[in-house]
Amino acid sequence: MDLNIILVLKAIIIAIVEGVTEFIPISSTGHMIIVGNAIDFKGAFANSFEVVIQLGAILAIIVLYWNKIWGSVVEFFHAKPSGIKFWTNIIVAFIPAAVLGFLLSDKIDEYLFNPGAVALALVVGGVLMLIIEKKFRHLDKTKNVEQITIKQSLKIGIFQCFALWPGMSRSASTIMGGWISGVSTVAATEFSFFLAIPTMVGATALTLFKSGMSFSSGEILTLIIGFITAFLVALVVVEKFVDYLKNKPMKIFAIYRISVGIVLLVLIKFANISI
Repeated sequence: MDLNIILVLKAIIIAIVEGVTEFIPISSTGHMIIVGNAIDFKGAFANSFEVVIQLGAILAIIVLYWNKIWGSVVEFFHAKPSGIKFWTNIIVAFIPAAVLGFLLSDKIDEYLFNPGAVALALVVGGVLMLIIEKKFRHLDKTKNVEQITIKQSLKIGIFQCFALWPGMSRSASTIMGGWISGVSTVAATEFSFFLAIPTMVGATALTLFKSGMSFSSGEILTLIIGFITAFLVALVVVEKFVDYLKNKPMKIFAIYRISVGIVLLVLIKFANISI
């Protein structure tokens, strides 16, 4: 087996970054690109790895919300209105980014998967979070996922399209869509968790298809290690994040995004540092 220990160590670092950042509104993809460039974890395998390990983080959601997810599946197949409504909302919210991502995936990979684009997205997303939270968060009439309507789901799905720009954050985009739609922060966040399941499965399938599944035995083992690492880290982070949101604003994440984005832009522009 051609196992590269240095590659595995770099992969573990990236997987930890993924597990920490996947569900908080600071962009997991953006941070993986930045850290990946910093530790020289780049190339075709790295690109595939960064998408595939997101399934590890998604598995954490399935484990933590198993009763809700499985219960809704059972209700759906028994044609119960609550189950049908839940999965119809997920599908409606999934479609916009799925279609746009499929059509533009090559262009996105070519032009937006770089530290400069990520830094700009961090700033833009942070500013939008500050504005939208201040204007709309207090208008939250929909307090739980079960109350979300088809119209609200569509708005959230349209906002998820912003996450196709690495650095914008899928979590931040869907939560902002929730705020504008009148959905509470916790409900929008949990809806974002559930929406991540088909979104990340679809993104992973597309990535594996484009890669031709051409991984060596050592790379496959590295993927497995990264998957497990991302799962374990996300398992811890998700619960703490939801507890935080019950009482605290998202402002701290917006300020972090803007600060990191500005520092990166300055380094890239004026210090000739390619992060």
